[in-house]
Amino acid sequence: MKSRVENLCIIILALPLLLCSCQEKPESPKASYIELVDQVYPFLDAANSRWFYFSSASRPFGMVNLSPDMAIDGAWNSGYRYEEDSIKFFSHIHAWQLSGIPVMPTTGTFKGHLGPDAYQSAYSHEEETVFPGYHQVRLRDYGINVELTSTTRVGFHKYTFDKEDNNSILLDLGTVLGPSPTKYGHADRVSDTEISGYTLMAKTIRRPKDTYVYFHIELKDAFKSMHSWKDGKLLGETEIFDGENGGVYLTLNDSSKPVLMKVGISYVSAEQAKQNIEAELDHWDFEKVVSDSRKHWNSMLGRIEIWGNTEQQQRRFYTDLWKSLQGRRIISDADGKYSDMTGDEPRIGQIPLDENGKPKFNHFNSDSFWGAQWTITTLWDLVYPEIAEQFVNSMLLMYDDGGFIPRGPSGGNYTHVMTGASSTPFIVGTYMKGIDGFDSEKAYEGMKKNHLLGGTMGRAGYEHNTIKGGGLEYYIDRGYIPFPMDTKRWGGHQDGAGQTLEYAYQDWCLAQMAKALGKETDYQLFMERSNNWKNLFDSETNWIRPKEVDGSWRTPFDPYEYRGGFVESNASQGTWHVPHDLGTLAQLMGGSQAAADKLNASFEAAAKLDFTSGKSHDKELDEQYRRIPINYGNQPSIETVFVFNHIGKPGFTQYWSREVVNTVFGDLTPNLGYSGDEDQGLMGSLAVLMKMGLFEMKSGAELVPMMDIGSPIFDNITIHLNKDYYEGDKIEIVTKNNSEANRYIQKINWNTAVLDKPEIRHSDLTKGGVLELEMSDQPKK
Repeated sequence: MKSRVENLCIIILALPLLLCSCQEKPESPKASYIELVDQVYPFLDAANSRWFYFSSASRPFGMVNLSPDMAIDGAWNSGYRYEEDSIKFFSHIHAWQLSGIPVMPTTGTFKGHLGPDAYQSAYSHEEETVFPGYHQVRLRDYGINVELTSTTRVGFHKYTFDKEDNNSILLDLGTVLGPSPTKYGHADRVSDTEISGYTLMAKTIRRPKDTYVYFHIELKDAFKSMHSWKDGKLLGETEIFDGENGGVYLTLNDSSKPVLMKVGISYVSAEQAKQNIEAELDHWDFEKVVSDSRKHWNSMLGRIEIWGNTEQQQRRFYTDLWKSLQGRRIISDADGKYSDMTGDEPRIGQIPLDENGKPKFNHFNSDSFWGAQWTITTLWDLVYPEIAEQFVNSMLLMYDDGGFIPRGPSGGNYTHVMTGASSTPFIVGTYMKGIDGFDSEKAYEGMKKNHLLGGTMGRAGYEHNTIKGGGLEYYIDRGYIPFPMDTKRWGGHQDGAGQTLEYAYQDWCLAQMAKALGKETDYQLFMERSNNWKNLFDSETNWIRPKEVDGSWRTPFDPYEYRGGFVESNASQGTWHVPHDLGTLAQLMGGSQAAADKLNASFEAAAKLDFTSGKSHDKELDEQYRRIPINYGNQPSIETVFVFNHIGKPGFTQYWSREVVNTVFGDLTPNLGYSGDEDQGLMGSLAVLMKMGLFEMKSGAELVPMMDIGSPIFDNITIHLNKDYYEGDKIEIVTKNNSEANRYIQKINWNTAVLDKPEIRHSDLTKGGVLELEMSDQPKK
């Protein structure tokens, strides 16, 4: 199999269509075509969620994610907030525990030294245009039309001023910025058109070290002068600013024509930020960059084409797909240099180069892979295998640097976000599907280290300096992790039953790779450990139930108690977290019918709450919501609708998956979308998969990876395969008699073969062909 890794910023597959028909297949003369970027609704859920959620002027996985900021203090409820009435500035980094480089054009009496609340400007959505790669908004208080676009590592600004009135551009080097304050700032006037410098972003409870963000700014036309402020006082004209709680501003000469400005960023040096500009943006044609960005996004979105259902569902689908391709962001420079923050001091590393002198892959910043086993692992491996391969290589690069494969790195830092060894299913699933452009022996070595004492599995969430809270010693010695485990909180998410379930599945995944690599002793070890979940099944209540340190059941026990031993969930959600052994779970519950009845009752109860623990993050802990038995607003129970497939009741999968899609993933408004937490591509990917009727219960980590078949909401779906990784050209999913009522599958044909189960081998699927589903309004008997 040919396996080739390319830089994400230049991946453009040749596809037959970059446009979509809203209702009809392209053969129809009535079909009307719309560019896919225009199908995306960027404001989805934009009134809610987190610092890193909103995107506009950004490329896929772009280092630069340039957009307006209305709220700036905190990782939650910050960044672009649709219902806020003022824009504080436009910053270039919105990533997991990372932020940086806020700029703002102003007119009139300068107020930058008084802080963002003073220099912010009103705006209106009526004077705002947004699509992937572009953001336009008018600053009403200043009379400035702002346009933003970007390459992967360079922000490109275009300001059109109504009039000459002390026009300037400020760079705030002292403000709080989402997850962290700006600890220190530095700026040098390099020439009449350039300034360079850095900000030192303070550490957070999640990112344990201060992180440098470097910038190089170029204006097309010369500015008049650079001034500075500090501690709320203007300091006058300067060539250098250095210090805390301050910033600089450039006074402009002639603003009668649009002002064009490039902002290159890097985590390595200001010189590297300049080189990123030279590598990616060697001209001043703003419209060309907007056009190039549209082409880039059209190409990536165009790997999946859909026909049928409503225009709203089509727009929501491409918005979900767009979300799956961002959030987890590039941190390496165009030449492959990157900042390694795993040691005591920052170190500049170099990604290996190919025969053309280009980096073989990118290095990434990422929130946890907790939940990735059912989302991006499946979607990326199938549709964007080159991305999955790059992420594995990035993890192995960090293993080389710091000795551990990360479960959610930030700016080259280990964060130890969430629990367990969440990267294991992602890596194993990727490898088992033949995506093998990485050192498999090294990958196995690093994953095994994480699963043994002293490894990442032994750490609780954000446990930076100890290896206690993960409870791995208990898991190995007693076969379960107690709850409560200790009187001391070593980190977050010390929820023993939930941790035990996660570790058991991750052990099973690692065992499969051991088997594939011929490591029989390891295979037996981790397979035995993967049975540990059984030690927490309580036959009296038919739930997974926490145990105390002494081995007794935790009493009193309430299966709907949030965080009562389960990571961001409860027993009713967590019990089904046995994706590798659902048949045994069903047997323990009294058989497949009893298990299906139990799970169906949970879905019926969850339906009364719209399958989510509230519609926004600030509601999820309310008493009425947190007792929900199935929660599609977070990752712990998102596999449950496909559990029915694995206990012989696929009709329930087909029914409830449609209900979840319609209720949770069908809205197209700023107030609804992902219940306040999309989690960097995870929930967007899940929505895409459910709408296509595809899923992987075991992350594709089996020796023979299998794909679940659900109930597609579209009449026709075409997935264009990457020929560098897969034998086939495309997969066509064709539904007959599909409708809202006709959600049940009566017959499944794969090319000329009839499938007797709602599953298909991944290797067969990627050879290409037609998956034909005959639909009905009644489940198949």
